[in-house]
Amino acid sequence: MEESQSTLHKKYMKEAYYEAQKGLQEGGIPIGSILVIDDKIVGRGHNRRIQKGSVTLHGEMDCLENAGRLTSSFYSKATLYTTLSPCSMCSGAILLYKIPKLIIGENINFLGEERLLNERGVEIVTLNDEDCIKIMSEFIKEKPELWNEDIGV
Repeated sequence: MEESQSTLHKKYMKEAYYEAQKGLQEGGIPIGSILVIDDKIVGRGHNRRIQKGSVTLHGEMDCLENAGRLTSSFYSKATLYTTLSPCSMCSGAILLYKIPKLIIGENINFLGEERLLNERGVEIVTLNDEDCIKIMSEFIKEKPELWNEDIGV
C-alpha cells in the first residue's frame, strides 16, 4: 500500500474508531463506520442496536442511513471504513449498493463475510488496528451476552 494511501486509511479509520467509542459511551456495541466519497466523509455512524432497540442498526447500516439517499454513481466511488469485519447483513448492503472498496479496522475478534465480498469484486484492506482490536475484545469480554445477541448467536 502506498504511504499516502496508508496515511489516508489511518485518518479515516480514526474517525470510524471515534464513532465506535461514541457507541460504547452510549451503552452500545463499539463498532463505527465512515463512508467516504472523493476524500470527503459523507456518512458516519455507529452500532445503535441497544440504544434504539433496533435489530438492524449496525455501525455500517447507521452510517449508510446517515449518508442519506445517494445515487449509484456516488456509491460507485465510495469507500466504506468500518472498525470490525462486516456481518452478513452489512456485507449485503455493501453488495447491494455496489460499494467498491472496504477498509476494515480489524477481523481478529470477528471475521465477517470478507470472502463473499472479495469474490464479488469488493477491494478489501484490513488494517488490524490495535485500538479497534482492543475496544472490541474488551467489550466482548465484559458483555458477551450483548455481543452474542448482536451477531445472532
